[in-house]
Amino acid sequence: MIYYWILPQGAKLVVEEIPYVKSVAIGVYIKVGSRHEKENMAGASHFIEHMLFKGTEKRTARDIAESFELIGGQLNAYTSKEYTCVYARTLDENIYQAMDIIFDMIFNSRFAAKDFATEKGVVIEEINMYEDTPDELIHDLFTQSLWQDHAMGRPILGTLETVANFSRDEVYHFYKQNYIPSNMVISVAGNVKADKIRPQVEFYLNQFDGKNYTLDSNNQDKPYATVPFITLLPRDTEQIQICLGAPGISYWDKERYTQHVMNSILGGGMSSRLFQTMREELGLAYSVYSYPSNYSDTGSYAIYIGTGPNKIKQFFAAFYEELNRFLGEGVTEEEVYRTKQLLKANMYLGQESVTNRSSRMGKSVMMYGEVVPVEKVMEEVLKVTPAMVRDLAAKLLRPEEISLAAIGPEKVLQEVQHEYKKWFKKE
Repeated sequence: MIYYWILPQGAKLVVEEIPYVKSVAIGVYIKVGSRHEKENMAGASHFIEHMLFKGTEKRTARDIAESFELIGGQLNAYTSKEYTCVYARTLDENIYQAMDIIFDMIFNSRFAAKDFATEKGVVIEEINMYEDTPDELIHDLFTQSLWQDHAMGRPILGTLETVANFSRDEVYHFYKQNYIPSNMVISVAGNVKADKIRPQVEFYLNQFDGKNYTLDSNNQDKPYATVPFITLLPRDTEQIQICLGAPGISYWDKERYTQHVMNSILGGGMSSRLFQTMREELGLAYSVYSYPSNYSDTGSYAIYIGTGPNKIKQFFAAFYEELNRFLGEGVTEEEVYRTKQLLKANMYLGQESVTNRSSRMGKSVMMYGEVVPVEKVMEEVLKVTPAMVRDLAAKLLRPEEISLAAIGPEKVLQEVQHEYKKWFKKE
């Protein structure tokens, strides 16, 4: 049974009672991410996520870690472009201890000067590590170029310059402005009673001491994609990292269900066309895949491959042929049927995890203002036809709108650019 309330404090609470399990998962979703930051504050949302674990008035960082270990629980957090999430999983008997720790972290983090300075160093090293991982960096390079001069294009971690220049007072003010009940969704799934969870959550929300702060969402203007573009980042790497892509759709778009099917067939898994052609048949890559990114008012669609410097020509020729076949011939009834069955299995198997259930409910309420039933999603997925996939592919993957981002040795990047233009610009 799922219960959903908009609480007096403005927060949204969704609880699913699953009496046949012994665990509970909780997620607190705060609707602030990298897109809400001013340019000089890039990375602030992610930095705040780190600071939540550094201690409160009641607990030190060690206390937080040891308290969760004492109850055998798992505690973590992450930051995205449009929200931050703090989540945990515990035995059902320990959910109230877990909630006490989580809400203490969310509302009462101290941001002590010493901890603030220490964490700057930690995040700077995280950025350096990320910069040294080209197969991850390539995706940020693509989005930065796609949404130039907009917060959506900036890295979630921030930059070395912005993080180094963070002021404790500015970041703390940003934290207090956004970590308010009316900007939160709380999702709980597991062996709990909803009528006991609600008053406990309301108790913690009533302890919020930032009543002088009001939500100030910055940079909510819609980003507009810059296409087509060519972005090349010279790096002394063994492999060439390549992202080819185009603007996509938002998570409100009715074609999002068709997109699930299209992506799975094109490059979303081991049976996908790109994986079978590029890796299994031609041996051009170990990793090749496609992926959509959907946000509240925009989106992107990208294809990634990491390949050797001596395989650039073969890759572009094969990829262009595969893309044209996908656009020209479309997909088969058998491919669509198989993909629907795969999506159905993944969706229902995922429901066997309380963490997945909590995550799904929290994101659903945060994005759509309601819990969209799994059955409703599957109903829409099952309506998808080969013609719908072909129409969406024709809209999103027009060759003349495909952009390029690549990382590798400068000499090889020249060849990448030449091959890209040869096939996609028809010079």
